[in-house]
Amino acid sequence: MLKMKAIVYEKYGPPNVLQLKEVEKPSPKDNEVLVKIHAASINDGDNSLVKGSPFIARLSSGLLKPKHTIPGGDMAGQVEAVGRNVTQFKPGDEVFGDIGENGFGAYAEYVSVPENVLALKPVNITFEEAAAVPQYAVVALQGLRDNGQIQQGKKVLIIGASGGVGTFAVQIAKSYGAEVTGMCSAKNMDLVRSIGADYVIDYTHEDFTQKEQRYDLILDNVANRPISDYIRALSPNGSYVSVKFNASALILGPLISMTGSKKVSQFIHKPNVKDLVFIKELLEAGKLVPVIDRRYRLSEVAEAFSEYGERHPSGKVVITVEHNALGEVD
Repeated sequence: MLKMKAIVYEKYGPPNVLQLKEVEKPSPKDNEVLVKIHAASINDGDNSLVKGSPFIARLSSGLLKPKHTIPGGDMAGQVEAVGRNVTQFKPGDEVFGDIGENGFGAYAEYVSVPENVLALKPVNITFEEAAAVPQYAVVALQGLRDNGQIQQGKKVLIIGASGGVGTFAVQIAKSYGAEVTGMCSAKNMDLVRSIGADYVIDYTHEDFTQKEQRYDLILDNVANRPISDYIRALSPNGSYVSVKFNASALILGPLISMTGSKKVSQFIHKPNVKDLVFIKELLEAGKLVPVIDRRYRLSEVAEAFSEYGERHPSGKVVITVEHNALGEVD
């Protein structure tokens, strides 16, 4: 029986429940691809999955203990082997994807997943950069395009512009030709400008709801204000899209949208390889650059989660999986 190293957790709790262990190396089924993982990343959903909080999330992840014991959704690596029915990939291909709806498992040396959840890795970025992309870039794209109906020349406000979703959202909005304002803390203003924001608001010193500026689209990655504040900052036909869970947007959004010209929606992410390929094209065109806050080794995942929960990363936190000459993880 072949073994590999992986981060395993058998109960919900603080980061120290995450342990580096030897487990059985997976084998690809007929429609699956075995990927040798080179990098993964941390999303808010991964953090919630490990904690088992909010409790409602356990309805899908396991009520009393984790259903899937190797966490991690976003990953990038190289195809090691393919099942007999696989047609899209071959051994040696470099791939990336969001495997969160297929059992997770990115914090490991290897993972075996259906071929239809993967895309070829952009040729011009590293595995670490690619692993930072899949979920949050697609969240930003779908929030702006599908819920927000973004168009060229529209005035867009990105709240939480220096975070994981926000750094992608600023750049994707610019790729659509929008006028982009990013909102963040003072320490991240230069970062948000550097990725293309036309204007930057320091939320600790300015209240966007009290300014005269109105926005055609607000993409909210924070959701810490009453829904009335956001509506006040919208143009007459503007749209507010909450990426962070916002109960008022979920409950009141349909009513507000039905009774007025302004639209309010709670965004729900849907992993989509077609959208990931669209993101790949933006990356290869140089219109999108992943922002990485920090890198950790696989053996440091517990430490990475601990720090992730204590602060707000600027961009993404990446896990590097280094293999030695024998194919074993360091």
